[in-house]
Amino acid sequence: MSNTPIEIQLQTLPDNPGVYQFYNKDGKIIYVGKAKNLKKRVSSYFHKNHDSGKTRVLVKKIDTIKHVVVATETDALLLENNLIKKYKPRYNVLLKDDKTYPWICIKNERFPRVFPTRNLIKDGSEYFGPYTSMKTVRTLLDLIKGLYPLRTCSYDLAKEKIDAGKYKVCLEYHLGNCKGPCEGYQSYQDYDNQIKAIREILKGNFKDSLSEFKIQMKELAEDMLFEEAQKVKEKIDVLENYQAKSTIVNPKISNVDVFSIVTDDSFGYVNFLQLSYGSIIRAHTIEIKKKLEETDKELLELAVTELRTRFNSQSEEIYVPFSIKVPGKIKVTIPKLGDKKRILELSERNAKYYRQERFKQIKIIDPDRHVKRIMGQMKQDLRLSEEPRHIECFDNSNIQGTNPVAACVVFKDGKPSKKEYRHFNIKTVTGPDDFASMEEVVFRRYKRLLEEEEPLPQLIVIDGGKGQLSSALKSLDVLGLRGKIAIIGIAKRLEEIYYPGDSIPMYLDKKSETLKIIQHLRNEAHRFGITFHRNKRSKAAINSELENIEGVGEKTASDLLKQFKSVKRVKEAPLEQIAAVVGNAKAKKIYQTFHKN
Repeated sequence: MSNTPIEIQLQTLPDNPGVYQFYNKDGKIIYVGKAKNLKKRVSSYFHKNHDSGKTRVLVKKIDTIKHVVVATETDALLLENNLIKKYKPRYNVLLKDDKTYPWICIKNERFPRVFPTRNLIKDGSEYFGPYTSMKTVRTLLDLIKGLYPLRTCSYDLAKEKIDAGKYKVCLEYHLGNCKGPCEGYQSYQDYDNQIKAIREILKGNFKDSLSEFKIQMKELAEDMLFEEAQKVKEKIDVLENYQAKSTIVNPKISNVDVFSIVTDDSFGYVNFLQLSYGSIIRAHTIEIKKKLEETDKELLELAVTELRTRFNSQSEEIYVPFSIKVPGKIKVTIPKLGDKKRILELSERNAKYYRQERFKQIKIIDPDRHVKRIMGQMKQDLRLSEEPRHIECFDNSNIQGTNPVAACVVFKDGKPSKKEYRHFNIKTVTGPDDFASMEEVVFRRYKRLLEEEEPLPQLIVIDGGKGQLSSALKSLDVLGLRGKIAIIGIAKRLEEIYYPGDSIPMYLDKKSETLKIIQHLRNEAHRFGITFHRNKRSKAAINSELENIEGVGEKTASDLLKQFKSVKRVKEAPLEQIAAVVGNAKAKKIYQTFHKN
């Protein structure tokens, strides 16, 4: 598309805030972004080594750069948002769906109707919403219908037409669902008061309707009209029950939007709560796919603009977990304590739950994507240069230096590959020396893999602190593998992760999936090593009881156990049976040892 080389295009970019657009060679817009400094931001795409393959692919496809300079960053955010919506560039972040959500309409007419709709007509009617599900709309409309009888007909109820007796009441009037304004049975003022009460309910304010019904109930009871009073009491119960279901935070927190974000390697999850009169009247979470290395701040700024526009929010204050810039005169609050902080935590919890649900769905629908996501997360958390698809973990097991053994467990794609687990008897070390034992088994393991030309792991996990890690590194040095395989040590109940040459440990988030996989690895290595150690120890204990007899060596003890299966049976066997296995001379010594009395 462009004949100008990219380098020249970069040199001519201004140092102002603005919006940039990347086009491919076919002239199609593939990415829109905003920047404080256009020149610096756009140049960074071409002059940095990007870890993300997605970014590298994008950069390769850029043929032409266009830009729009604006006065402020806020203007840049708005323009960027509009361009993304208009052009739907392939490499952009935010959801670009055209889904229409349901609204509740109070029609602009005399004796207004109240009904659900997905089309907003600019005829002066009032629209409340949008709601994230039709179920919420129906629940609200059922509530309103139960409290206030409203007309459902589409007649033009002009005063002169009612006065002229043009209309007759329908079945809805006889069923008690409408008070018959078409024949003048209900005054305009009475109907208008109902609409005012409905408007408040739709805003989340139940207080006025409740107090009005309570006054009515009291008056009817005083006039001995107990049946009518009971009907009003039922309405109060319905309203209080509905109100109890909406989370009451604090009646003072009114007309506020709450936003929170949780992210991983590939996605951001932004939760939006809308509060009115202390009640949560809307909760919605969106999943944002990261196309480039967007920060949480950038993602949240985009999401706030998108969600407020989508849900037509008029709130003048927002609660967020950290400082962000938003267009317009909106008060941005970062709650530190009390009810405000609690509502932000509730929003974060919703985002986390949504993320967990998505993971579970993905695990079923697309297991490969689930593995990719976990591997990507581990790569990021453990600062690795590649995904740890193949991990090996080593653990030493010795009790007071007896029968030292080691275990190596293998994980593929974050799951145990049990057929590849290996045991090691420590051969070159005498006594309890964990460091020397670790050095021996790591050397033996990778010497063998190299000789057999088997694939090497991307990550080695050593169960132990700096000492064991240094010992394992010595073996990797000898084999020429240092730097080719990432290696870490874990110490103190998995709280500390050590890296070669770094005396300061790294701490992983206690709830992270990376930590869970490392815990699983270490538990497996421990279990596998201990089982082998116990078997060896019990076998050694059995053998030693026979070998303590003069003239009985390892082979004789083994032959006896093969025949009799246990030491107990050897003890109980008659002399002739023992002699049949080991000969008369040895049989007498064994028999006499066990039958001294």
